[in-house]
Amino acid sequence: MPPEPTVFVIDDHQRLRQSVRALLESADLLVEDFASALDFLAAAKPRANDCIIADVRMPGMTGLELQEELNRRACPSALIIVTGYADVPMATKALKAGARDLIEKPYDDEVLLAAVRRAVEDGRRTQELVEAAQAAEDLIGLLTEREQEVFQQLASGQSNKLVAHALGISPRTVEVHRARIQDKLKVSGLADLVRIARAVEAGRAALHT
Repeated sequence: MPPEPTVFVIDDHQRLRQSVRALLESADLLVEDFASALDFLAAAKPRANDCIIADVRMPGMTGLELQEELNRRACPSALIIVTGYADVPMATKALKAGARDLIEKPYDDEVLLAAVRRAVEDGRRTQELVEAAQAAEDLIGLLTEREQEVFQQLASGQSNKLVAHALGISPRTVEVHRARIQDKLKVSGLADLVRIARAVEAGRAALHT
């Protein structure tokens, strides 16, 4: 099971930050709070099933600048932008850059909680896919370079004969590689090889959604 999600609250206004933290903790969510985006970047290691709530107007680094940095780092966590100064261009920019939600102050507690719960649930599914993909990639890493080539061909639905033609080897050699692959991956057939390949693809896709 993925680890419990953490909600990171980033706001330079201490009272507001503490208010949001209290609200989230009352909903049995794990919370960490930071007074600036720079403090958050220096200390936190957000995962796919975590959620980040960031104010827009903060000294040092704004919420939108934080979003740019998170995108640069390929951070998988959902980002919710909270602002008292929202306008259409800002909302459009934030959402186009990948923000999950934009909530204007003063916000309704239930609206914020609903947004966080959606983000956490989506993140949980993403985290499960990522972990399954990592486990699958670890298995594939046990294979030799040639075995990985055969594995990819087989997992794409190619027959032994077509794999042999594509790689310039005999069908018998493909059979030998296939047997070794199945032994190393501890699987019994082609369906399992396809499942492992799809787990890797799904995990990679989840990180770039």
